[in-house]
Amino acid sequence: MSETVSFGYRDVAPDEKTKLVGGVFSNVAKSYDIMNDAMSGGMHRLWKDQFVRRIKPRTGEAFLDMAGGTGDIAFRMAKHGALVTVSDINEDMLAVGMERARKRRIEGLTWLPQNAEQLVFDDRSFDGYTIAFGIRNVTDIPAALCEAHRVLKFGGRFFCLEFSTNVWPGFSDVYDAYSHKLVPQLGKLIAQDEESYRYLIESIRRFPPMPKFAKMIEEAGFTQVKVEPIMGGLVAIHSGWKA
Repeated sequence: MSETVSFGYRDVAPDEKTKLVGGVFSNVAKSYDIMNDAMSGGMHRLWKDQFVRRIKPRTGEAFLDMAGGTGDIAFRMAKHGALVTVSDINEDMLAVGMERARKRRIEGLTWLPQNAEQLVFDDRSFDGYTIAFGIRNVTDIPAALCEAHRVLKFGGRFFCLEFSTNVWPGFSDVYDAYSHKLVPQLGKLIAQDEESYRYLIESIRRFPPMPKFAKMIEEAGFTQVKVEPIMGGLVAIHSGWKA
């Protein structure tokens, strides 16, 4: 890993990014789901539905849902009978997820604080690994991808849902204007936190474009890596197999 990494538009030391990102998500945990609806007009729900349809979880399969925070992906996979371990480096996000699961009477999930770069699980522990809107906040993305590969069984599947680079002519300009100007103001209005949402938008801009991220997944050891753009690449599903 290089001596500095991106924290939004700033370059900071790796240890500093980990602490700063932790602060961001502790700040936004309680308003995270409301803000997701406000920022995407509810579209994030459709993207997550499409993501889980792509995963095709089956009864009895063991999944690690990394950066699973408030439980959106885990709840959807649990409906299919999957055995889901929900992990997140931020315990405030996990607390929100556990409370949501309690209120919805969703049982059978395992909740465990974890750093994506240094997982405690044994080799070949899971049938599938999912991470939704979390990989761009990881300090050392290649390390996290290698850990994902390590904990998957042979034939295991990796799935990542993340914001990406939109390639529709004209749309990207409109979206840039919206995200940079309006999203921080929504954060200020709804979450009383303008700066955290400014970082979250900036982190999208610093995330590798689809072909480069696909190459990073291949370099971690995955085969049959595929990219499925949604809305022209506004978000994308990356997937791969552990051969």
